[in-house]
Amino acid sequence: MHLNDWEERHWFSQMYEKILSEDLSRDDKQRIVKLMLKSQNFDNFLALKFPTLKRYGCEGAESMFAFFSELFEIAPQNEISDIVLCTAHRGRLNLLTELMEFPVVQMFRKAKGKIEFPPEVQGSGDVMSHFTSSFDYKTSEGKVHVTMLPNPSHLEAVNPVACGKARSKAAIKRLGDYGNEKDGAQPGDNILCVQVHGDGAFSGQGVVWETNLLSQCPHFRIGGSIHLITNNQIAFTAEARIGRSSLHCTDIAKSLPAPVIHVNGDSPEDLVRATRLALAYRQRFRKDVFINLICYRRWGHNELDDPSFTQPFMYQKIESRESVPNLYVKQLIQQGDFSEDERKKLVDDHTNNLMTEFKEMDKAQPRAVHLGGNWKGMKQSPKEFTKWDTGVAINLLKYIGAKSVEYPKDSFKIHPHLQKTHCDARITKIKSGENIDWSTAEALAFGSILLEGNDIRLSGQDVGRATFSHRHIQLVDQKNDNVFIPLNYIHEEQKNFIEIANNPLSEEAVLGFEFGFSLENPKLLTVWEAQFGDFFNTAQVIIDQFIASAESKWLLQSGLVMNLPHGFDGAGPEHSSCRMERFLQLTDSREDQNPPDGDHINFHIANPTTSAQYFHLLRRQVITPFRKPLVIVAPKILLRHSKAASKIHDFAPGTTFNPVLDDPVASSDPSKIKKLVFTSGKHAYALMKERDEKKFNDTAIIRVEGLTPFPLDDLRNILQRYGGAQKFIWSQEEPRNAGAFAFISRRVEKFSWNFTCLCRVTY
Repeated sequence: MHLNDWEERHWFSQMYEKILSEDLSRDDKQRIVKLMLKSQNFDNFLALKFPTLKRYGCEGAESMFAFFSELFEIAPQNEISDIVLCTAHRGRLNLLTELMEFPVVQMFRKAKGKIEFPPEVQGSGDVMSHFTSSFDYKTSEGKVHVTMLPNPSHLEAVNPVACGKARSKAAIKRLGDYGNEKDGAQPGDNILCVQVHGDGAFSGQGVVWETNLLSQCPHFRIGGSIHLITNNQIAFTAEARIGRSSLHCTDIAKSLPAPVIHVNGDSPEDLVRATRLALAYRQRFRKDVFINLICYRRWGHNELDDPSFTQPFMYQKIESRESVPNLYVKQLIQQGDFSEDERKKLVDDHTNNLMTEFKEMDKAQPRAVHLGGNWKGMKQSPKEFTKWDTGVAINLLKYIGAKSVEYPKDSFKIHPHLQKTHCDARITKIKSGENIDWSTAEALAFGSILLEGNDIRLSGQDVGRATFSHRHIQLVDQKNDNVFIPLNYIHEEQKNFIEIANNPLSEEAVLGFEFGFSLENPKLLTVWEAQFGDFFNTAQVIIDQFIASAESKWLLQSGLVMNLPHGFDGAGPEHSSCRMERFLQLTDSREDQNPPDGDHINFHIANPTTSAQYFHLLRRQVITPFRKPLVIVAPKILLRHSKAASKIHDFAPGTTFNPVLDDPVASSDPSKIKKLVFTSGKHAYALMKERDEKKFNDTAIIRVEGLTPFPLDDLRNILQRYGGAQKFIWSQEEPRNAGAFAFISRRVEKFSWNFTCLCRVTY
């Protein structure tokens, strides 16, 4: 009754009565009871063979199999081709092995502590409760492909990732005019996102609300998710009265508003009905719907915990209860739909199968399932340091540049200020080949990437015009607010597009969404831009749990770009600092290896100072035969800085991103140089200005633009070029405990470069 729309309320009440009156078939009942019995037997087997294992079993919540099996069964009837599933730890192993075709022997190998991936695969693996699977569920009506995303320990962080992957799977081009999602457009006709939560985390984690916020926002809609909350009524050791302020753990759903169906976990048949009702609502209204499965947890937070320490009364009741599968077996035997002999045979056969797999555990080889489907042909990154030719023919660049500011003048009224300062100014720069500024270089990169057969998604707050009003990749008609994106009309046969997602004031969920979006297809450039460098702070969970570690843990590659506008500019010690040092500490670029790992790191970090460098960074993201996340320490004052502008030949074939830039003045006569000042980012221009004003003609200022992979060979070449230099300084605008200083100094000290003076920071 909390639904705002009368039509929805009326439909829901009628459909509820209809579905509630329907009996399940004997086949449905047998399918459910068999899965529940296997789940229970699997938990018993693990408890026997691995008594010290934290398995986060399904005991007390086995009826969730009624939800999954029914949803997978009826999905093809509703023309759903793909289900993107994210689920919490509870019951995950049961679901993987008993329904999602995960090899049981691999589960046993991991439980015994054996390596997860073959030696030739770069990756560390992860704990069992984060495992994943992807398979085809076949029914008489067809099949549905189900993909379970890996789930990190940080609860609920995977929710927006699943939504982003579902959005990426959807046919985005059907949403409107080349990625401009029109009002009323509903993606997700064939794609369903299913989110499974725990009650405590669902109430307690802010990312849940942030993800719900996105559910009906343009460029984030996925046609509604189905949510299942396995309501154990206790999270960790906190009961509901301690863990939340609301009556129900699902009360947050009312803010959408979305229907909530409460189901008794002892009644798997009611859960089947709830599943049918939820999917029918989702298909009819393309909105989220929630099922609150009120069940219990037979053991503590994990099987090694004794919950009676803190909840003695609750667990006296739980211990006295017969298990959910056994209760349902008794019900079916009484109804004549199942027999004790069938139960015994099923459990015996299942135990024998588990024992067979258990005996094969030591012989089985580790496996790696990755780089399939859309990712076929990609590979893991090489270990050697590699530079890639990312240049583009100049004639094509001029064509793209002109088209990037072209719009239908007879039917579109542009803002007069933009006509002069944006459109006309860009045409002048393109024609002359001089002063190619940041936004023009970005447009050239985006346009060339589109024409080479890749899609682009640019997301962030105000990204259409950009926080600093320099981009204007999205033009708005001053008469009617209609949006026009010139880059989507570069060529009449253009099939690829750029989607501009001006997102809500959210960071964690949005960044998770964009990461999920980037996982579906390597022929896609996904860029998320913060308004200021420090605006990623509330998304740190996504960075730690996914972006920095997904390939190592789960062999998932992502080409996600994070643009983080950085620079103090007199605004205080942290206002717009992107905390470069955090990302540098997260990288696995090893400081003690000679030569160091090149591309074999978890993500790239760059601090470019010219528009051409930015151009090449963007193009490198889609040209390499592998994908790595890229953190760009993006400038603010350099967006329009004359020194940061490039010439068009800096973008030509044969050019590339240079991780170290020599001093353009000092390099003309390196024999005069006695002092080398190394720095990174826009601080170099402040140093150059000071050097030139004070006529320090014996000083060269070297820019370290690519921080990871660490440019060892490029720095060695610089030192050889300036053989007469006697003094070496690292300079940065950040305090000593911030910026790149700690990262750089540790790596320099490991090598015999006579670089012992590189330990001073100037401000």
